[in-house]
Amino acid sequence: MPADRTLTPAAGAPWAWPQGRIDGPSEFAARVREVLAAAAGQGWREMVFSDPDFADWPLGERAVAESLQAWAASGRSLRLVAAHFDVFQRSHARFVHWRRLWDPLIHCRACSGAGAPEVPSALWTPQGIVHRIDALRSRGVSSAEPAARVALRHALDECFQQGRPAFAASVLGL
Repeated sequence: MPADRTLTPAAGAPWAWPQGRIDGPSEFAARVREVLAAAAGQGWREMVFSDPDFADWPLGERAVAESLQAWAASGRSLRLVAAHFDVFQRSHARFVHWRRLWDPLIHCRACSGAGAPEVPSALWTPQGIVHRIDALRSRGVSSAEPAARVALRHALDECFQQGRPAFAASVLGL
């Protein structure tokens, strides 16, 4: 973790978007946990999670499920974009359960195939981003810069628009 910031603010201090480099899977997961822990208190109406497969995101952890539960409310929206959602049933059971409870808030798209844009590995909120530029090595940046947020949002919207509905909350059979 970069020495220029800490994971938790001093007692009574307002939460500020974590800034700086991300170097490695543990830093990436810690940054995602930190941002999601702050989501409810920040009142973000929308978040976007994007990754080719979400295999190394901490979405199956109890603390993450609790953070998402605290954030979820009427009028909120979570978009997920992936090349595929295969890993969720195996590795993110708590997220799958939470997703079923809050289905109306969650919109999932699979963006893959010929002509589809590359799916970025990122978490977007109106306040900032966590973006893995090198997902293989989990290297990236966390930023509140408006230009970075806008550029990433355009890439995420393109993937979402070109994607197809995926990761249904339930499977209905006849």
